[in-house]
Amino acid sequence: MIGFEYARASNVADAVSQMAASPAAKFIAGGTNLVDLMKVHVERPTKLIDISKLPLDKVEETGGGLRIGALVRNTDLAYHPLVETRYPMLSSAIMAGASQQLRNMASVGGNLLQRTRCAYFYDLTTACNKREPGAGCAAIDGHNRMNAILGTSDACIAVHPSDMCVALAVLEASVHVTGPRGERVIALTDFHRLPGDTPQRDTNLEADELITAVEVPPQGFSTNYTYLKIRDRLSYAFALVSVAVGLELNGSKIKEARFALGGVAHKPWRNAAAEASLSGQSASEAAFAEAADIVLRDAKGFGHNTFKIDLARRAIVRALSQAARGTPQSQSSKKIA
Repeated sequence: MIGFEYARASNVADAVSQMAASPAAKFIAGGTNLVDLMKVHVERPTKLIDISKLPLDKVEETGGGLRIGALVRNTDLAYHPLVETRYPMLSSAIMAGASQQLRNMASVGGNLLQRTRCAYFYDLTTACNKREPGAGCAAIDGHNRMNAILGTSDACIAVHPSDMCVALAVLEASVHVTGPRGERVIALTDFHRLPGDTPQRDTNLEADELITAVEVPPQGFSTNYTYLKIRDRLSYAFALVSVAVGLELNGSKIKEARFALGGVAHKPWRNAAAEASLSGQSASEAAFAEAADIVLRDAKGFGHNTFKIDLARRAIVRALSQAARGTPQSQSSKKIA
């Protein structure tokens, strides 16, 4: 049993002030990841600061895009009319993740901050640099089927588990945060970190900062998009590989291409060179295969997960093809289009 203090924040400034006074505290909203980690003693906060009643639960239009409050529930965001019509890739990615019950509780800010589901991170009897810096990484020589093939280091091969964040990477979202030093905005692509030699740090959010909103710009790729998630089970499973795609077409030619991978790295994975290779190209399987090769040329397997390299290659081609045809992956039937 973990003993901890509990307090409810009355406003954003109060939440930040309470965190500054208790460095070992954690913010809690839906708690769908934090509570699990506390149950297995991976997280042991001395205090929980409840932010669930703060006025950060609105989706608002701003400058042609959307500002999404950090406390908007995943279900509410997925079914929001503006998201469904203008950012259907984001809606699809959210619907691909977790169960309905979890989506009803999970918040946008919490989704950004969820921690890896690497089995060794959850197992206190094994070595994990993410959980205990300097302990080693049991996954590298262990059962690593779910682990990373891109952006790994000698210290960590964990993957980021979010579906929502993969879509947000393609949409080039930004994260609004506030803390004792004031407010700042972090590009989603810079928000999550690669493990390097500090795998215990998942993000560039400081420990005393609070996420207040996520902003997405006007370009939503509402016609030519998809979110393809390959997993062991058709539902309630984390991605082996996922691909979010947004294309802007001019006839059969690609005017702009953006795509990101999930389930393969410590953060949603985009490759600017691969995207650039598609600009001006005909939307063809050959062009998509070339882009996939660019993404995966530095991929590295660790035994049990080496199959992911070829799986990712085929998933990229399939997802780009879906988006080009305007036949996005269904999240209700789960049958791959």
